Amino acid sequence: MTDLLASIQAALGLPRTPIPFTAAGALPSAFAVTDLACASIAAAGQAVSELLLRQTGHRPAVEVDRRLASFWFAASLRPVGWSVPPLWDPVAGDYATQDGWIRLHTNAPHHRAAAERVLGACADRAAMAAKVAQWTGAQLEHAVVAANGCAAQMRSWAQWQQHPQGLALNTEPLVHFSDGQAQSPRAWTGSAAQPLAGLKVLDLTRVLAGPTATRFLAGLGAEVLRIDPPTWNEPGVVPDLTLGKRCARLDLHVAADRAVFEALLKDTDILVHGYRADALENLGFGAERRREWSPGLIDVGLNAYGWSGPWRNRRGFDSLVQMSSGIAEAGQRWRRSDTPTPLPVQALDHATGYLMAASVIRLLSERLHSGKAGSARLSLARTAKLLVEQGPGTEEPLRAEDGQDQALPVEQTPWGPAHRLKAPLNISGTPLRWALPATELGSHSPHWL
Repeated sequence: MTDLLASIQAALGLPRTPIPFTAAGALPSAFAVTDLACASIAAAGQAVSELLLRQTGHRPAVEVDRRLASFWFAASLRPVGWSVPPLWDPVAGDYATQDGWIRLHTNAPHHRAAAERVLGACADRAAMAAKVAQWTGAQLEHAVVAANGCAAQMRSWAQWQQHPQGLALNTEPLVHFSDGQAQSPRAWTGSAAQPLAGLKVLDLTRVLAGPTATRFLAGLGAEVLRIDPPTWNEPGVVPDLTLGKRCARLDLHVAADRAVFEALLKDTDILVHGYRADALENLGFGAERRREWSPGLIDVGLNAYGWSGPWRNRRGFDSLVQMSSGIAEAGQRWRRSDTPTPLPVQALDHATGYLMAASVIRLLSERLHSGKAGSARLSLARTAKLLVEQGPGTEEPLRAEDGQDQALPVEQTPWGPAHRLKAPLNISGTPLRWALPATELGSHSPHWL
């Protein structure tokens, strides 16, 4: 744990300060998943503490609960009298090929359609399995990706280390910071209780990693506006991850919506985006244009496979990166299973989300001090490298969740009442507190308050 936290602190430019972790135990895994959860959440908390030191002269204490950190890496919402929809499309998952295994990610309708353009229409998993079995892993991965779908052949860590993308990742830092234009230092409008109050965060992220980051920022008082395309939905995660945010829709292929987006961006303090490396550029909203419209912008981006190498523009998700990078294969050997064994939670997503939030806060601290804007880039695959190289974690099981782990307030969501787990992070004098309940995508208009 000490080495893992120190690696993250060094990547973020944080002091190598010990942070206490309370409770005991770990999620069952071939890797130190609970340690990663604790270290990434701790780093986000430490970044807040360092921001407050700079602004107030006082450095609050930071503490992380191992059990709650592990639970939040699965889900934080506990519905009362209703259920969150399933996370996975019925045919998403791992399939045996002629020479190994492949994972098909079909949660989005257009991603399922891409897989079926290659394999033919599949009514269920049995039909999909029969068709996948006729392909080699490499051939099917290439075909699905070429059809604009999402797939990942299972590789070992050794194979990934010889792959061109794995080699490219070895040259990338965990967090790649870049300086932006120098402006006049901005006034701090926050407080110790809500250090990000008065800041506008434009959220262009999907599914887990980016939304985890912006949920954390909302819990510190930021105004978060999430923008989605007109038909996008992710019902299995929206109730968990829209906490504290307003959610609107824009079609960036339509002139009127593009004008609205440009106006939003001009008033944005922090942009968090999770598009593929070339996607915003292809839409005409590349990094240079963003800086022109908002010279003081803090710009933090995420992609799946890294920012260099042949896969820099490849679609990807946590589960696919686990297959590509050797995590699922190592889990299979650890469990002595006949099938790929992923992490017990989508830890690459959640950890990268907290590292993104920490990066935002580090950049904000610098902007408040010197007026200098900046950007940061992170990837799921680089976080995977951090986890694999950390090695195995403890095998002591976590104490089971109980009612005492839930916060007292009832959250009134559009789907029904719910409880949240207590926050896994304690920053003295700075409670994580969300002003808005979770909401459905597209439930607000696209403007700042």
